[in-house]
Amino acid sequence: MIVFDLICGTGHSFEGWFDSSETFEKQYEKGLLTCPYCESSDVKKILSPVAVKRSAAINETEQDTSSAPPIDYNRLVQEMTKFMQENFENVGPDFSAEVLKMHYGVKEKRNIRGFATEKEEKVLQEEGIDFFKVPVLKDVKRKDS
Repeated sequence: MIVFDLICGTGHSFEGWFDSSETFEKQYEKGLLTCPYCESSDVKKILSPVAVKRSAAINETEQDTSSAPPIDYNRLVQEMTKFMQENFENVGPDFSAEVLKMHYGVKEKRNIRGFATEKEEKVLQEEGIDFFKVPVLKDVKRKDS
């Protein structure tokens, strides 16, 4: 069983549970995936936190990951940054105000990014609003490259 975080074209995010990644792909190709909120069939996968729990029954040869290629963290950060730039509206310093408006139904929920002061973050936490911080990296050119 595998769980993917999904989002529809109107910005509703939800989970999809599938027997395998291949099952997801087949359903996606056939247009069988729909948003449970608005029934839109414009659905795609989004980045999600990953946790893998391996069964104790897996033998030692399957657990050997020494031949796995190392993770390219620079590429990973670049891909995450690109995804956020393409899929989240940058509201800059209006982040807290926009989140509060969406939380209380004044504005429709959508993917946004921006920044907040420590005081604004505290207000969001007190209101019970979940958010997460993503470090912003500057495009720094190395001197030796």
